[in-house]
Amino acid sequence: MAIDVDLSAPEVRADPYPLFRRLREEEPVHWSERLGGWVLTRYTHVRTALNDPRLSADRITPFVDHVKESGRSPIGDFARALGLWAVFRDPPDHTRLRAAMNRAFVASTIERLGPAIERLVDGFIARVAERGEMEVIADLASPLPVAVIGALLGVPSEDFARLKAWSDELATVVGTALDMPDKHERAAKSWGTMRDYFAALIEARRSRPPRDALGDMIRAREEEARLDDAELVANAVLLLFAGHETTTNLIANAVLALARHPEALRALKAEPALAASAVEEFLRYDGPVQALTRIANTAVELGGQSIRAGERLILVLSAANRDPEQFPDPDRLELAREPNRHLAFGYGIHFCLGAPLARLEAKLALSRMVARLPDLALAESRLEWLDSLVFRGMRRLRVSFKAHDAAA
Repeated sequence: MAIDVDLSAPEVRADPYPLFRRLREEEPVHWSERLGGWVLTRYTHVRTALNDPRLSADRITPFVDHVKESGRSPIGDFARALGLWAVFRDPPDHTRLRAAMNRAFVASTIERLGPAIERLVDGFIARVAERGEMEVIADLASPLPVAVIGALLGVPSEDFARLKAWSDELATVVGTALDMPDKHERAAKSWGTMRDYFAALIEARRSRPPRDALGDMIRAREEEARLDDAELVANAVLLLFAGHETTTNLIANAVLALARHPEALRALKAEPALAASAVEEFLRYDGPVQALTRIANTAVELGGQSIRAGERLILVLSAANRDPEQFPDPDRLELAREPNRHLAFGYGIHFCLGAPLARLEAKLALSRMVARLPDLALAESRLEWLDSLVFRGMRRLRVSFKAHDAAA
């Protein structure tokens, strides 16, 4: 029987891993009419494709060309702006744009954020401690990374909520929502608002750029000519968007895994030093990015299949991270797994710039939750998963715990 890669089916959204296992075993390089591309599910193929210069990260240009033909100008403006994001550019543009953003994400800078992140986490936990329950995403997993990346960019805290709302609309397009016919119109409207917001913020700081991520990018524009005004605005939006979207999913998916595996929860509580390796395992086991897309610039042979120039490849990171050829007993959650060379942050030149920050936020959030929320347990049986080809996450996640006085 032919395999139908229907990622919108409710049972597949809830648990895509049986489908990925079948693809990996039967057709590891599979042509999907439904998705309009080649679906790669084996670790070796996905890792090779992530680092193959013949495969382009630019999946936006074909969309821009399509919009030109349809004449939808607001959507065209949005699509052209997305095309300026470093994650959708190939060298040499990708190299130039990434260099302009690198300074704010060096390891020493990120590590210094630890105490501030821990205070934020403790503050979010204190607000729910006496309730005996929390909605993990709304109460912690979403506001934490928004606050952290907002502070890194120098965005006023009173603007965090509306920036998050605009960003959520962009996620429907960037994440390739499968069941939202008006996603392009909604995302285009939010893009215009975010563009104007960051353009004003940049202009106000251009004469004396602050020592933050946005200031570093302004200096790269003014002093080093590494990016132009449109690229500066577009990639400021990228940092805000990428700096929270996947970290939210990482934290929430990890909490779900712990709630479903009480033995792992007990192990982490008993041995807090496991937190760093536990985060790596959560990234592998049910990571926040399900798949990435590449476009073949030329004809490519992969896994016995002939891929033509212009065809799309869907690299399923979640499937690669459960490949038994790379990970013994891959469906088992093993907090101390070693080695753990997962692909959750990508591989090669597009390896996630914000990986150190995401790791730190997740480590501190999970450590503090486990330490401060006794008897943590899942409080709902029916989960609503995101409508997305790219992102793996939930809309809500309710957990219960033993209520207590946070000040005690």
